[in-house]
Amino acid sequence: MFAIGILEETHGGSGLTWLLWVALGFFALMVVVGWLVSRNRKPEAEPVHEHHEHHEEHAAEDDLVILEGIGPKVAQVLKEAGIATFAALAEADPVKVQEILNAAGLQMMNPAGWIEQAKLAAKGDLEGLKKLQDELKGGRKV
Repeated sequence: MFAIGILEETHGGSGLTWLLWVALGFFALMVVVGWLVSRNRKPEAEPVHEHHEHHEEHAAEDDLVILEGIGPKVAQVLKEAGIATFAALAEADPVKVQEILNAAGLQMMNPAGWIEQAKLAAKGDLEGLKKLQDELKGGRKV
């Protein structure tokens, strides 16, 4: 009721009317911005589930997210480019992988460390993979 009273200026022109209008304008702006952001959001990829068992080279897909420096978005980009297994990433040319990342707007990524990790994962050397990952930060050697 106080807000309505301020708007109607029945409280003797308290001078707070401008503050209420600013608050209402800010709220309306946030609603519009939220609506626009939600309209432009692309559908999210299916959640990635980490697999702990060893994958064979002929597996349909490997969980590339377990490699240091690869997140769900990068894994999806690689999958769409035909690199969905550790073996495929291990055999990939780093320059070609970088071109794929650049085309997807992920220029700041460096696939060199991923390929080294993928070679270990493709062989099933999870102990060696863990040791290598302890030396990496964001998929790069520290």
